[in-house]
Amino acid sequence: MLDRHGCPLMPCHPARARKLLAGGRAVVARHTPFAIHVKDRTVGESEVSGVALRIDPGSRGTGIAVNHDVVAGDVDPGESSTTRRGLYAVELCHRGAQIRRSMEQRAAYRRRRRSANRRYRAPRFANRTRPRGWLPPSLRHRVDTTFSHVMRLANLFPVTELHVEKVSFDTHALGLGKESLNGVEYQQGTLAGFEARQYLLEKWGRACAYCGASGLPLQIDHIQPKGRGGSDRISNLTLACAACNQAKAARPVEEFPAEQPTRLARIVNQTKAPLRDAAAVNATRWQLWDELARIGLPAAAWSGGRTKYNRTTQGLAKSHTLDALAVGELDGGTRIVRYPHTVLVTAATGRGCYARTRPDKFGFPRLRLPRRKQHFGFATGDLVRAVVPRGKFAGKYTGRVAVRASGTHRIAVPGGYADVRHKYLRLLQRGDGYGYSTRGETRS
Repeated sequence: MLDRHGCPLMPCHPARARKLLAGGRAVVARHTPFAIHVKDRTVGESEVSGVALRIDPGSRGTGIAVNHDVVAGDVDPGESSTTRRGLYAVELCHRGAQIRRSMEQRAAYRRRRRSANRRYRAPRFANRTRPRGWLPPSLRHRVDTTFSHVMRLANLFPVTELHVEKVSFDTHALGLGKESLNGVEYQQGTLAGFEARQYLLEKWGRACAYCGASGLPLQIDHIQPKGRGGSDRISNLTLACAACNQAKAARPVEEFPAEQPTRLARIVNQTKAPLRDAAAVNATRWQLWDELARIGLPAAAWSGGRTKYNRTTQGLAKSHTLDALAVGELDGGTRIVRYPHTVLVTAATGRGCYARTRPDKFGFPRLRLPRRKQHFGFATGDLVRAVVPRGKFAGKYTGRVAVRASGTHRIAVPGGYADVRHKYLRLLQRGDGYGYSTRGETRS
């Protein structure tokens, strides 16, 4: 909720917002995330206690939670209890993998063009170096999108403090004997600074490596027993249920699932597979911290172990948004009493491309795109409300639109796509490079 000058106020209940809109005291400022302008109120006339913004960074998705801590006095003098109330939750879905595939495809096109019909071309080397702190576009995207969403929420909520989760136990550095690794150095190793058990849970899919059982307590097992020359390195560790761990005992992995060659091959291959997602998180953690420090708000960094402890003691399920709500310090008197049951899922979709052609599999242009990106007042990516008057998908829908020069635009509907004339569309919000949807919060 914003005052009449555009300054953020404390958020209100949806019923209160509907009443303000119906009474003419407020207007819609933004559709997604939904925000209203109050016409007859300013920050000076309101009580604004401020909210906290908590971030749980990830490789494929980042959880962001807005909460308000309420301190209530207890019966005994000098004692108080704090309740943490979640007000808003966003799950930001990155597209780093898509950017990486596009960069590899572009490199393949350029490599082919440079070598075509130039059999005796002399090699060139321009001695180009990368600046300090450089990150690949797929990793830089994670930093930029997280920072932009924090800035967007800071313009809509009266944010007074930031809390960010950062890893605390660097198994990569311990395994290589270094004190610390930063930036792109993480991309050249097999570990990425996760705590040992958390790393194994992510690597082995939270299931027993031998029988595939999940949902039960798992133990850390040595793939090659220490009595047979195995080590304590993270690459020699896996997860096993109590029954499989006891049955395997001190036998090598080649002898235990000998009657299941497919499972044995999977275990052997998995031991050599790096955790790419964990490497991406650790490669960007310091850059993200530096970007958030530029905002000027008080910021604090917390370990992943503390977040997991808080979430477990509070009885919350595992999700990015609930992890974000549990980031920070929860002393003995602090309880999480409320969290949003609906999460806004924000998926990075990009803003299109500058290329006006579509290439074939060899990199040659196969069709041309129009130079105009806006037709009949709409552009691809705009958030619209469509009324389909007839046909298989007759009804009302809200979503992103793909425009055509003919004036018959396309919108995604449950079960497929519907082509709608532009006169049946109403613009809700200009495209900002993101697609929006909602999901229910994970229940414990």
